[in-house]
Amino acid sequence: MKKTVALGLGTTLLVSCSANTQKQKEDKSLPNVIIIYADDVGYGDLGFNGEKTIHTPNVDKLADSGMRFTDAHAVAATSTPSRYSLLTGQYAWRRKDTGIATGDAGMIIRPEQTTMADIFRDNGYATGAIGKWHLGLGDTQGSQDWNGLIRPGLTDIGFDYSYIMAATGDRVPCVFVENQRIVNLDPNDPIEVSYKDSFPGEPLGRNHPEMLTVLKPSHGHDMAIVNGVSRIGYMKGGKQALWVDENIADSITTKAVQFIENNQDKPFFLYFATNDIHVPRVPHPRFVGKSGMGARGDAILEFDWSVGQVMEALEKYGLTENTLIILSSDNGPVVDDGYQDQAVELLGDHRPWGPFRGGKYSSFEAGTRVPFVVSWPAKVKQGVSDALFSHIDIFASLAKLIGKEVPAGVAPDSRDQLNALLGVDKKGRDYIIEQAGSLAISDKEWKYITPSKGAAYSKWTNTELGNDAEPQLYNLKEDIGEKNNLAAQFPEKVEQLKALLETEKSK
Repeated sequence: MKKTVALGLGTTLLVSCSANTQKQKEDKSLPNVIIIYADDVGYGDLGFNGEKTIHTPNVDKLADSGMRFTDAHAVAATSTPSRYSLLTGQYAWRRKDTGIATGDAGMIIRPEQTTMADIFRDNGYATGAIGKWHLGLGDTQGSQDWNGLIRPGLTDIGFDYSYIMAATGDRVPCVFVENQRIVNLDPNDPIEVSYKDSFPGEPLGRNHPEMLTVLKPSHGHDMAIVNGVSRIGYMKGGKQALWVDENIADSITTKAVQFIENNQDKPFFLYFATNDIHVPRVPHPRFVGKSGMGARGDAILEFDWSVGQVMEALEKYGLTENTLIILSSDNGPVVDDGYQDQAVELLGDHRPWGPFRGGKYSSFEAGTRVPFVVSWPAKVKQGVSDALFSHIDIFASLAKLIGKEVPAGVAPDSRDQLNALLGVDKKGRDYIIEQAGSLAISDKEWKYITPSKGAAYSKWTNTELGNDAEPQLYNLKEDIGEKNNLAAQFPEKVEQLKALLETEKSK
């Protein structure tokens, strides 16, 4: 597989196109593909899943134009492993280095791996990644050249263009990275980052609460102070390059719209990963107070606005009809995830987790059962699908969509579920595997959660984590809230699902 190579000053060498690839670029039948990957948005957070406490008109319009899924799942209940699995088609639990990444983590997806972006780029698509990344940069932890060209980077894993947050909102460095160089960096004020030791003279949230003028932590998040908010990790320098939290959504949405505009005359693949609902929640002033649910609710409105801007851009350039949009979330919801933003106090009747148990970090359904919409006016009919679907299969399904064969050994866990993705097959997968503190397997009717020594409950996030020293078995048809553990009553079903999971683990 031929990959691009990032060279000097953040520019990118373009892969030369063969006559066949050029023909593909000119083939108007190839759809544009956009994955809008929300952060920490729960099944019950959006209007199209029946939520009446918040108004999300743009997302709901997108859902009304296509297929809404009721049983679609992120691969994991936390960010990094979920994103890794989506982009590589490999279960993150097959590797030991795919936990929640620090801000100075080396690239978890290695340059020698073939990603979803590689598949698109090799088929003549322009490829872009914009927004939250949280999959590491550079070669190894702490080895990045933050003040020069950061390599390896996204160009090495299939993306022609990238404009990303270096990690995630609550972790330093709090800067944007465009084509592997920090945006607006003053060479006379170099950035230093550490996840081991603080820098002398740099104030920390734990020592200077008077400097936390925007948000104070409820737990953790008491290290480096950036824009009146203390974060995880330590940094110094780079003052001119620091993002402004309330402008993050505007910044990445603008770049997403520009990417669409710049590539309107050829097929493109855009991975647009929003940040809004993840902590620290600092929505733009035009959204503040509009939801009645505090910063978290306002951030949902901000996310809805971003979706609307993408839809408007497609309409403006005549691309709506032949653009496939997948909208989903990396994991389930969490209300208090470390900052005093009144998300708990102002939640009211809103149920981010919908009818399910648990949330982010949890093996219960709300950990991975997430909003999922597929819109493609040219091909996908309006409707609702109850098909069992996992994000792990997006890789192989989209490869099938564009007629690209997945090379042997690539995306080893991803299966072609294109008919389910397009709403034709209403059954979907035979079973899915979910990752949190434990592994779980579900065949849509029955769900088995493997025994674990982990905590059953997180007092910090007020979340039932789903861990138990005993096997758990739930009948999701009759007990969607996973309240009645039937493992003792149906040992044969436990053994059946356990054996199926062990077979997957041995592959």
